[in-house]
Amino acid sequence: MKIQKHFAAAIAGFLFAAVSVMAAITTDYDRKVDFGHYKTYSWGKIQTSDGLWDERVKSAVAGQLAAKGLTEVPSGGDVVVAARDAIRNEQELNTFYDGFGGRRRFFGTGMATTTVDNYKVGTLIVELFDGTSKNLIWQGSASNTLSNNADKNIKSLGKNVQQMFEHFPPQPKK
Repeated sequence: MKIQKHFAAAIAGFLFAAVSVMAAITTDYDRKVDFGHYKTYSWGKIQTSDGLWDERVKSAVAGQLAAKGLTEVPSGGDVVVAARDAIRNEQELNTFYDGFGGRRRFFGTGMATTTVDNYKVGTLIVELFDGTSKNLIWQGSASNTLSNNADKNIKSLGKNVQQMFEHFPPQPKK
Protein backbone atom coordinates (compact mmCIF):
# COMPACT_ATOMS: atom_id res chain seq x y z
CA MET A 1 0.00 0.00 0.00
CA LYS A 2 2.89 2.35 0.67
CA ILE A 3 4.06 1.81 -2.88
CA GLN A 4 0.70 3.00 -4.20
CA LYS A 5 0.89 6.14 -2.06
CA HIS A 6 4.41 6.91 -3.26
CA PHE A 7 3.48 6.17 -6.86
CA ALA A 8 0.41 8.42 -6.64
CA ALA A 9 2.47 11.19 -5.02
CA ALA A 10 5.13 10.86 -7.73
CA ILE A 11 2.54 11.05 -10.52
CA ALA A 12 0.87 14.09 -8.91
CA GLY A 13 4.24 15.79 -8.50
CA PHE A 14 5.13 15.10 -12.13
CA LEU A 15 1.81 16.48 -13.38
CA PHE A 16 2.17 19.58 -11.18
CA ALA A 17 5.69 20.13 -12.52
CA ALA A 18 4.54 19.63 -16.12
CA VAL A 19 1.73 22.16 -15.72
CA SER A 20 4.05 24.56 -13.90
CA VAL A 21 6.48 24.89 -16.78
CA MET A 22 3.78 25.62 -19.34
CA ALA A 23 2.91 29.27 -19.46
CA ALA A 24 -0.48 30.63 -20.38
CA ILE A 25 0.19 33.09 -23.19
CA THR A 26 -2.53 35.38 -24.52
CA THR A 27 -2.45 38.23 -26.98
CA ASP A 28 -5.02 40.62 -28.39
CA TYR A 29 -4.88 43.61 -30.68
CA ASP A 30 -6.95 46.34 -32.30
CA ARG A 31 -8.19 44.81 -35.57
CA LYS A 32 -8.48 48.26 -37.20
CA VAL A 33 -4.77 49.06 -36.81
CA ASP A 34 -2.28 48.58 -39.65
CA PHE A 35 0.87 47.48 -37.84
CA GLY A 36 2.92 47.81 -41.05
CA HIS A 37 3.51 51.53 -40.59
CA TYR A 38 5.08 51.21 -37.13
CA LYS A 39 8.86 51.36 -37.42
CA THR A 40 10.09 52.76 -34.07
CA TYR A 41 9.25 52.34 -30.41
CA SER A 42 10.06 54.06 -27.16
CA TRP A 43 9.54 52.95 -23.59
CA GLY A 44 6.74 54.06 -21.36
CA LYS A 45 6.35 52.79 -17.82
CA ILE A 46 7.86 49.50 -16.70
CA GLN A 47 6.58 48.45 -13.31
CA THR A 48 7.51 45.14 -11.73
CA SER A 49 7.41 44.03 -8.13
CA ASP A 50 11.19 43.56 -8.14
CA GLY A 51 13.38 46.36 -9.49
CA LEU A 52 15.87 43.84 -10.90
CA TRP A 53 13.15 42.57 -13.22
CA ASP A 54 12.53 45.97 -14.84
CA GLU A 55 15.70 45.71 -16.94
CA ARG A 56 15.20 41.97 -17.59
CA VAL A 57 11.71 42.55 -18.94
CA LYS A 58 12.90 45.53 -20.98
CA SER A 59 15.72 43.48 -22.49
CA ALA A 60 13.49 40.51 -23.35
CA VAL A 61 10.83 42.68 -25.00
CA ALA A 62 13.41 44.85 -26.80
CA GLY A 63 14.99 41.72 -28.28
CA GLN A 64 11.66 40.58 -29.69
CA LEU A 65 10.75 44.00 -31.07
CA ALA A 66 14.17 44.31 -32.73
CA ALA A 67 13.70 40.85 -34.27
CA LYS A 68 10.39 42.10 -35.71
CA GLY A 69 12.08 45.11 -37.31
CA LEU A 70 11.23 47.87 -34.83
CA THR A 71 13.97 50.28 -33.77
CA GLU A 72 14.17 51.75 -30.28
CA VAL A 73 14.28 55.54 -30.00
CA PRO A 74 14.70 57.49 -26.75
CA SER A 75 11.30 59.18 -27.10
CA GLY A 76 8.57 59.87 -29.61
CA GLY A 77 8.42 56.38 -31.07
CA ASP A 78 5.62 55.24 -33.35
CA VAL A 79 4.77 52.81 -30.54
CA VAL A 80 5.06 53.29 -26.77
CA VAL A 81 5.76 50.10 -24.82
CA ALA A 82 4.59 49.57 -21.24
CA ALA A 83 5.08 46.48 -19.07
CA ARG A 84 3.92 45.42 -15.62
CA ASP A 85 3.64 42.31 -13.56
CA ALA A 86 1.25 40.81 -11.08
CA ILE A 87 2.20 38.09 -8.63
CA ARG A 88 -0.33 36.10 -6.66
CA ASN A 89 -0.26 33.11 -4.33
CA GLU A 90 -2.11 29.98 -5.41
CA GLN A 91 -3.00 26.78 -3.61
CA GLU A 92 -3.57 23.32 -4.98
CA LEU A 93 -5.25 20.59 -2.96
CA ASN A 94 -4.14 17.02 -3.70
CA THR A 95 -6.05 14.08 -2.23
CA PHE A 96 -4.60 10.58 -2.33
CA TYR A 97 -6.49 7.39 -1.50
CA ASP A 98 -4.82 4.29 -0.09
CA GLY A 99 -6.68 1.93 -2.40
CA PHE A 100 -9.15 0.42 0.05
CA GLY A 101 -12.69 1.49 -0.62
CA GLY A 102 -11.77 4.14 -3.16
CA ARG A 103 -13.91 7.21 -3.60
CA ARG A 104 -17.24 5.37 -3.39
CA ARG A 105 -16.44 3.53 -0.16
CA PHE A 106 -18.58 0.47 -1.05
CA PHE A 107 -16.44 -1.75 1.10
CA GLY A 108 -13.45 -1.49 3.38
CA THR A 109 -12.15 1.44 5.33
CA GLY A 110 -10.15 3.56 2.94
CA MET A 111 -7.92 6.40 4.05
CA ALA A 112 -7.59 9.68 2.27
CA THR A 113 -4.72 12.10 2.67
CA THR A 114 -4.98 15.68 1.45
CA THR A 115 -1.96 17.91 1.02
CA VAL A 116 -1.84 21.61 0.21
CA ASP A 117 0.74 22.91 -2.24
CA ASN A 118 1.38 26.67 -2.13
CA TYR A 119 3.03 28.35 -5.07
CA LYS A 120 3.37 31.77 -6.70
CA VAL A 121 2.04 32.61 -10.13
CA GLY A 122 3.46 35.57 -11.96
CA THR A 123 1.82 37.35 -14.87
CA LEU A 124 3.70 39.68 -17.18
CA ILE A 125 1.58 42.12 -19.18
CA VAL A 126 3.11 43.98 -22.13
CA GLU A 127 1.10 46.71 -23.81
CA LEU A 128 1.80 48.65 -27.00
CA PHE A 129 0.22 52.05 -27.51
CA ASP A 130 0.06 54.15 -30.65
CA GLY A 131 2.63 56.91 -30.15
CA THR A 132 0.36 59.61 -31.56
CA SER A 133 -3.16 58.72 -30.39
CA LYS A 134 -2.01 56.95 -27.17
CA ASN A 135 -4.61 54.22 -27.88
CA LEU A 136 -3.86 50.63 -26.88
CA ILE A 137 -3.09 48.70 -30.08
CA TRP A 138 -1.67 45.38 -28.80
CA GLN A 139 -1.53 43.52 -25.50
CA GLY A 140 0.19 40.31 -24.51
CA SER A 141 0.30 38.45 -21.22
CA ALA A 142 2.17 35.44 -19.93
CA SER A 143 1.27 33.68 -16.69
CA ASN A 144 3.56 31.08 -15.22
CA THR A 145 4.42 29.44 -11.91
CA LEU A 146 7.43 31.10 -10.33
CA SER A 147 10.36 29.11 -9.07
CA ASN A 148 12.51 29.88 -6.05
CA ASN A 149 15.44 29.79 -8.48
CA ALA A 150 15.99 33.19 -10.12
CA ASP A 151 17.92 31.66 -13.05
CA LYS A 152 14.94 29.45 -13.94
CA ASN A 153 12.62 32.45 -13.77
CA ILE A 154 14.90 34.49 -16.06
CA LYS A 155 15.03 31.64 -18.59
CA SER A 156 11.25 31.28 -18.37
CA LEU A 157 10.85 35.04 -18.93
CA GLY A 158 12.79 34.85 -22.19
CA LYS A 159 10.75 31.90 -23.49
CA ASN A 160 7.46 33.46 -22.45
CA VAL A 161 8.20 36.82 -24.11
CA GLN A 162 9.34 35.01 -27.26
CA GLN A 163 6.04 33.08 -27.38
CA MET A 164 4.11 36.27 -26.66
CA PHE A 165 5.59 37.97 -29.73
CA GLU A 166 5.51 34.87 -31.93
CA HIS A 167 2.68 36.22 -34.12
CA PHE A 168 3.61 39.89 -33.87
CA PRO A 169 2.94 42.04 -35.77
CA PRO A 170 -0.55 40.79 -36.47
CA GLN A 171 -1.18 40.33 -40.16
CA PRO A 172 -4.22 42.02 -41.69
CA LYS A 173 -7.10 39.68 -42.52
CA LYS A 174 -7.41 38.98 -46.23
